This record gives sequence, structure tokens and C-alpha cells, in this order.
Amino acid sequence: MKIDVIIPTYNSAHFITEAISSVQTQTYAPEQIIIVDDGSTDDTESIISDLRHASTVPLMYIKKENGGPNSARNVGLAHATAELVAFLDADDRWEPTKLAQQVALFEQD
Repeated sequence: MKIDVIIPTYNSAHFITEAISSVQTQTYAPEQIIIVDDGSTDDTESIISDLRHASTVPLMYIKKENGGPNSARNVGLAHATAELVAFLDADDRWEPTKLAQQVALFEQD
């Protein structure tokens, strides 16, 4: 099963690197990470730009006018192409087997 990860972000320069890193180190690699910047005014965009070049997982960066986290999630969904989608807030991190465990549950049925 293919999975895309959507990270809505707003002024998350202090946290976004750890969030992205926790996705890149998953034992079940996603197809892509879609980062939707909800109008940040800090260094979020430049940090993501730097991370994009060294990323082991394709990073899609979308900047939009501020509309709140649900608006950002919906924009991310509109760009997702995988059969499964996982959401990660920009100030959170995942354990390395998070996606593998969830996909295993989907595959049981």
C-alpha cells in the first residue's frame, strides 16, 4: 500500500525539521511528504527548502494564504496521490514504526 504524509504548518520553524525527520526514518517509507504552509511568517519556508535537497522521501511544499489547519489539510488532500494518507502536525514526531503498524492493520482486512 502506498501512503502520503500531509504536514500542515504555520510558523513551525523550530519544530518542522524534527517532524519531517520522523517521517523520513519510518520503517515503512511513504511515497511523498506534502507540507502545506498556511501563511507562515517565520523561516519555515527556507528550512523546508534546505531539507528538500537532502530528503530521502520526495517533499512537496505548498504555500497558501492563512486559512487555518483544516484548510491546510484539505489542500494537502487535494495533492495526495497515494491510496492512504496520514496526517502529522508540524510540532509532533512519529515513532519509527508508526506507518508500518498502521498499514499492517489495513492489510489485515
